[in-house]
Amino acid sequence: MSASAAPTGTVRRTPTKRSRWWVEVGWKYPVAVVIVFYAAFPLIYVLSAAFNPRGSLAGSSALFTAFSLDNFAALGETSYWTWVGNTLLIGSAASVGAVVMGAAAAYAFSRFRFRGRRASLTGLLIIQMFPQTVAFIAIFLLLLALGEVVPALGINSKLALICVYLGGALGANTFLMYGFFNSIPLEIDESAKIDGATHAQIFWRLIMPLVTPVLAVVGLLAFIAAFGDFILARIVLTSEDNWTLAVGMYQWVSNQLTSRWGLFAAGTVIAALPVLALFLSLQRFIVGGLTQGAVKG
Repeated sequence: MSASAAPTGTVRRTPTKRSRWWVEVGWKYPVAVVIVFYAAFPLIYVLSAAFNPRGSLAGSSALFTAFSLDNFAALGETSYWTWVGNTLLIGSAASVGAVVMGAAAAYAFSRFRFRGRRASLTGLLIIQMFPQTVAFIAIFLLLLALGEVVPALGINSKLALICVYLGGALGANTFLMYGFFNSIPLEIDESAKIDGATHAQIFWRLIMPLVTPVLAVVGLLAFIAAFGDFILARIVLTSEDNWTLAVGMYQWVSNQLTSRWGLFAAGTVIAALPVLALFLSLQRFIVGGLTQGAVKG
């Protein structure tokens, strides 16, 4: 018995290539344009204000109506470059310290079995659950007390601020690296021990090259956090010569009557360059694989 024919008058429309393309791929392009515009417009606006010699955001709805380097030249008349040096010093020290301390702690928790190991991990996890703002008063009082005994660790000390950054990031960095260290096979350590390697040699020559991607991520995050921090730097550093960029540049726009937005925008453009350079230099490590730097045998 032959199959019944389809009812007359009904036509099945097949989607064209253009309609399929819009449904599957095409809709992503308008969304991407909106996202790029949303992310790039503030940057373009700041760049336009940096080259605007009027030094004000009022009436600057039109971008790049004026072009001048007066704001950049005026930075030399302030303490801007002193703040840049302070920020780079604090950010670099905090970044290197966070990488070394976090890697050492993660290696100990991952490879060694000792009494109190689980309790220590749980304690670090619990500490990270509390917001950092809770500790501001305690940090201030602690530095006041330490300053009476060791002035280098008291208020208005860059070393004290670096120590505060290292202590605050140790828990999160340890947990981030701990999972990465656990993914490295223990057979690597055992083979090195058979060849007579010490724990220090295993840590520096075998493990550290394998965990380069996570070291780059931790170092980058620690540098950016210290570079852009305002609250802790404002609490610890009191003199203008010790201020960081975030604290110093805030003074230019804190008073609505005497705001120097052009100078602020110019300083922001220059301040973004070290972070951009660091990100580009570490990008190949961030996207690298786990076994990058391993020895094939």
